[in-house]
Amino acid sequence: MNVVDSCGWLEYFADGPNADFFAESIEATEELLVPSLTLFEVFKRILQQRTEADALRSIALMRQGHVQDLTETLALGAARLSSELKLSLADSIILHTARAHGAVLWSQDVHFADIVGVRYVAKPG
Repeated sequence: MNVVDSCGWLEYFADGPNADFFAESIEATEELLVPSLTLFEVFKRILQQRTEADALRSIALMRQGHVQDLTETLALGAARLSSELKLSLADSIILHTARAHGAVLWSQDVHFADIVGVRYVAKPG
């Protein structure tokens, strides 16, 4: 199973330099978990930069994976992880969702660079 961090989704949708790094996990929708928080983050960013129609099209593609709602169990586990690894709310929820499902987290966020269970690629530039 795979989870793609919000920055990975945005890189993929923008066809940025690291888009190919994320493509394999994003396009394998049967193995793709999508934390509901990433829907929020991606929709908000695309809405700020483009149109609502563009943002909705992106969300429709994301929903081809298995959307994971933030449950009480995931929230509490993410809080523990946030405290342990000094991660932000969003990063801890996304990482804990991946770990709770035995999934690999794909990211270009430097906060994840040295964390076990993360496939990391440096952001260009």
